[in-house]
Parts: sequence; C-alpha cells; structure tokens
Amino acid sequence: MKLSKQLGGRGALTNSYIQIATAMFRTGILGYGGGPSIVPLIRYEAVTRFKWMEDEEFGEVLAIANALPGPIATKLAGYLGYRLKGVGGAIIGVLAHIAPTCAAMVGLYSFIHFFSTSTIIKGMIAAVVPVVAVMLAVMAYEFGEKAVKGLGWYAGIGFFVISFLLLQTLSVHPAIVIFLFLFYGAFHNKLQSLWKKKQQKGETI
Repeated sequence: MKLSKQLGGRGALTNSYIQIATAMFRTGILGYGGGPSIVPLIRYEAVTRFKWMEDEEFGEVLAIANALPGPIATKLAGYLGYRLKGVGGAIIGVLAHIAPTCAAMVGLYSFIHFFSTSTIIKGMIAAVVPVVAVMLAVMAYEFGEKAVKGLGWYAGIGFFVISFLLLQTLSVHPAIVIFLFLFYGAFHNKLQSLWKKKQQKGETI
C-alpha cells in the first residue's frame, strides 16, 4: 500500500517495473513527431499520473537532458527508469519506449512507398501537427510561469529575450545556451541577495 501511494500506482500497477514499462510504452506508442512532441507525454506520466517527481524537478531533468547528446525521449525514459529501479529500470524504460517504434518500422517497411505518397497519411500528419504544437505550448507556458515565479518578472522576460536572440538570431547551439543559463542559475540566489543588500545600504545612506 505504501509503495503504491509513493509511486502513484493505480489498480494493479503497483510494481515499479510494470509502471516504468507501461508509462514508457504509452509514450512510445502515442508519441508522434519526434522527441520534443513526446516530452509532454513523458511529463504527464512522470509528474501527473505516477507522481515520480515534482514538476520543478522534471524541468531540471529536461534542461540537463537537452544539453546532452542523443534523442531527448530515450534519455528521459532511461533516467526515469534508473531513478526508480537503477540500471534494470533504465533498461526496461528505454526498451519499452523504443519497442513500439521499432515494431512499427519493421512492420510498415514494405508499405513505405504507399505511406510516402498517400494523401490520407499526409492529411493525418497535417491534422496532428496543431495538437503537438498546443501540447508543447502548454508545457512551455507552465515552465515559463514557474521561471517567472522563481526569478521574477524582469529576469524571466529578460532571459526569454536573451535566449530567443541567442537561438534564433545568432544561431547558438541549444546545448550552449542551456549550459549558460544553468551556470547562471547556480549563482542566481547569491547575486539576488547581494543586489538586495546593496539596495538596502543605498536606502540607509
């Protein structure tokens, strides 16, 4: 009972390995459009459904995973599995996540010509793109809201503008931008406290 409550188990899904396999299999079979579009699904499984971690922690894990090489979805699946059950959990998480895609690629290989030219498939792809866009927008809004609460409005908006300019205007690699902000974040509280002390000294003078 305690294990079920801690891991957010539902019904028969009280075993950690089963939870990992089920959650990652769902994200693998329902995710569409590559790693970024799967992130909201993984976040839902880890934060909302099974409550393996808080939203803030998931945001930190996502930032670090983005800075590392390799597909983002498999990195998250491996980390979540490792966090719950060590190396065995990481292996199960990654295999459960990639299994649906591997099976689909093997099964549909003979129909690749049909799928590449079918107007039905093209229509399905066009229809699902707005759904993926909304999912990413909602997640970005929620993370942005938490960033503003932690950093303040001025810093939050300022960092958004700086990151946009670095990524879109100067074409800086995302990993470099993430590392820069992670480095700043490590000293943010200290800099903020020093700034407040200077303001207080100025007021007393």
